[in-house]
Amino acid sequence: MTDTTVPDPILGSHPPERLRRIQQLRALTVGSTVTLIVLGLLWELWLAPLPGGTGALVLKVLPLTLALNGLARHRLYTYRWMSLLLWLYFTEGVMRSTTESGWSQALAGAEIVLSLVLFAACAVYVRTRLKVLPPKQTEAPAPSAADAL
Repeated sequence: MTDTTVPDPILGSHPPERLRRIQQLRALTVGSTVTLIVLGLLWELWLAPLPGGTGALVLKVLPLTLALNGLARHRLYTYRWMSLLLWLYFTEGVMRSTTESGWSQALAGAEIVLSLVLFAACAVYVRTRLKVLPPKQTEAPAPSAADAL
């Protein structure tokens, strides 16, 4: 019988198809995060900045940029806090899609969709990563003193 698990020092022991899925989910999360950063920059600086604003709202993308390194390095902790942080972007998108009009409303809708995609990708990534296979036992465990009674 062949061993179909692939040990990885960062990801643990997973079957090859699960490792492929983990890599795909990482690509989706990093891509969605970069897209959300670009959307935030374009929105607040050029496409539909707040009237009379200074563009300081562009700082909202800073937490996303801080997460990129952890997402790219498969840091499970980053995926977990990112899935909580995303609800702030979702909430902003919902608020601005209902209170603003024109470009800003459309961009808020895009922010909502990207937030939901990124949340789902982070959640599935964490669940998939936590399915680490237990180590194989090479021999039967020795009977304990309680088993002798």
